[in-house]
Amino acid sequence: MLSRGIKIGITQGDPNGIGYEVIIKTLADDRMLELCTPIIYGSTSALKQHVDQVETEGFSFNTISETKEAIENSTNFINCSEEDFKVELGTGTKKSGESAFLALQKAVIDLKNGEIDVLVTAPINKDNIQSEKFTFPGHTEYLADQDGDNESLMFMVSDKLKISVVTGHIPLSEISQAISTELILNKIVSMEKSLKLDFSIRKPKIAVLGLNPHAGDNGLLGKEDQEIILPAIAQAKEKGILAYGPFSADGFFGSGAYTKYDGVTAMYHDQGLIPFKTIAFGEGTNFTAGLSFVRTSPDHGTGFDIAGQNKADESSLRQAIYTGIDIFKNRTMNDNLLSDQLKIKAAPKRNYNPRE
Repeated sequence: MLSRGIKIGITQGDPNGIGYEVIIKTLADDRMLELCTPIIYGSTSALKQHVDQVETEGFSFNTISETKEAIENSTNFINCSEEDFKVELGTGTKKSGESAFLALQKAVIDLKNGEIDVLVTAPINKDNIQSEKFTFPGHTEYLADQDGDNESLMFMVSDKLKISVVTGHIPLSEISQAISTELILNKIVSMEKSLKLDFSIRKPKIAVLGLNPHAGDNGLLGKEDQEIILPAIAQAKEKGILAYGPFSADGFFGSGAYTKYDGVTAMYHDQGLIPFKTIAFGEGTNFTAGLSFVRTSPDHGTGFDIAGQNKADESSLRQAIYTGIDIFKNRTMNDNLLSDQLKIKAAPKRNYNPRE
């Protein structure tokens, strides 16, 4: 399949943030249109207001009502709201949250129906998007729910580091009670599967971080590392997974040990994302592994503090599109290989006749 044929659905995120700015800057480069067919989901009036704000040339869009109308080598746009939207730069409002959700909702419907191949989400504000229809901590949990409660994995990926988290958007005070041997094992299994199928790494090596300082110092600084994390690693090894640890997080990253592994499993959000953003900020992508479809996003937030100032760096959104395309291609390739193998197994066997 040619890259250009891959349809990338891009949601606007919160229209009062930097989402549109990084989308416009990314798609103003014609080379991006040679790689895929982008379809933006959002508010027409919000997009036009941002086009006037962003100091860039070369961006244009084609308004369509459904994905089958999308034109290759062009940026396509689907309006998800009949109401005109007034942009209030740098402010998370109820209206901007509603607009963000409508775009996300429409894109997910198209994604589930196979009308787009990859979903790339610009950042939402996790507070003002809350409603009766969206009661989730973030994109990851919402998408897992829409995919039939599949076991999702928050996976930050770059060429330098790939790191997942066992617990996502929960308070720090709840982490110790939230982790379990079963949960950690499931996340390790999910990571290995993703590294194989989504990134084509045949025998991935996975490092697992401890929870406490110095990975608990043999129980002196906490018992979770010995009683919960270590058994999960042992069970992963029994399944043939190359899992190692638990490692003390500070020394693991400070010494550069992370470069020896294909993936790293962190116990909680900041334990994983602080080193990731230090090492690969602007180059990284947030990928939701474990779902039946491909979803990526940039590794930054709404950027309310710089919205409308033309300061936003589009590098991470561009990388999110690249990563989404690569993962979709890898999944397609692996699906085709599996299909071929099944056909070979199902083919009738011929008895060997030496006289033939």
